[in-house]
Amino acid sequence: MAFLQVKNVKISGLSACVPKQIEENVDFPLFDSESYKNFAATTGIERKRISTAKVCTSDLCIAAAEKLIDSLAWNRDEISVLVFVTQTPDYMLPATSCIIQDKLKLSRDCYALDISLGCSGWVYGLSTAATVVSSCNSDRYIRGGGVKMLLLCGDTISKICTKTDKSTYPLFGDAGTATALEFSENCAPILFNMNSDGSGYQAIIVNDGGYRNGISEKSFEKITRGEGIESNNLQLILDGMDVFSFGIKRAPESVNRLLEEFVINKDCIDYFLFHQANMFMNEQIRKKLKLEKEKVPYSLKNFGNTSSASIPLTMVTELSEKLKTGKLNHIACGFGVGLSWGSAAFETNKIAVPDLVEI
Repeated sequence: MAFLQVKNVKISGLSACVPKQIEENVDFPLFDSESYKNFAATTGIERKRISTAKVCTSDLCIAAAEKLIDSLAWNRDEISVLVFVTQTPDYMLPATSCIIQDKLKLSRDCYALDISLGCSGWVYGLSTAATVVSSCNSDRYIRGGGVKMLLLCGDTISKICTKTDKSTYPLFGDAGTATALEFSENCAPILFNMNSDGSGYQAIIVNDGGYRNGISEKSFEKITRGEGIESNNLQLILDGMDVFSFGIKRAPESVNRLLEEFVINKDCIDYFLFHQANMFMNEQIRKKLKLEKEKVPYSLKNFGNTSSASIPLTMVTELSEKLKTGKLNHIACGFGVGLSWGSAAFETNKIAVPDLVEI
């Protein structure tokens, strides 16, 4: 069931929150002047936001959600669905979405769900949330003002990276986002193409700390994995070549299959919104799809790779005014950890986009 068509759901708003703390990659201890120039030219990442020890992903998403709820003037009792997508939750258990429901003061009738996904997370979360909202189309819901929901996506990947690993630490920034959806009978359907391939799960992984490999003394031992790449098994491991090969193959393939399945004219799409992996990879994807540069926005320079937050963060920081003032057609594509990937075609029409929040 790779293809989905979800009717009667519209995106009403987007917001994003990042930590106040900025780290410049030019100051990264494993870079000299020349290696920094090469890194910045290849990845497009000059700086990123890093959370403090006390700030979790949920804190960033809650701040984004508070701002969005106020911008939309939503009654919190009417928000009946909350989906939280992250790979850096507050706890192993309980589910962080339940904690967020309480902190946002949402109704106890709220459907709350955690999804453990990273780079493809916003597209997967959108498909899940939209499907739930679309199914709640009874007369009772419509008379009561419809179904409103929040999709919260983000990560604080800096917490599982180390400054002794040049393959991960300079790449990843922290961010949280909120997407507001609601039931609407007068909107275009949201179209999806969703995929996964768990045979490549080791390409992006934290080896220890779960229930397959628990925490032991060995978990904390530093392992040299390559030049300038030293980390322990409780920290993120990234196989750059495997991820690059995967991304430049699967992302354009996913978008093309979506276009073909639903007979979408590529020229009618205003923006193609890709997970912000790195500039070199993303530019290869753009060129394979023969897309104009103006249709492919980037937030990499100032925020880095922000995992499941990257697509909505890019929309908030790069397209805010156009989203607030016009009707636009988009295709989003997320790809990465899992391995998982997916594409979505959707419309926005003068949606709420409050200013970027910093905490």
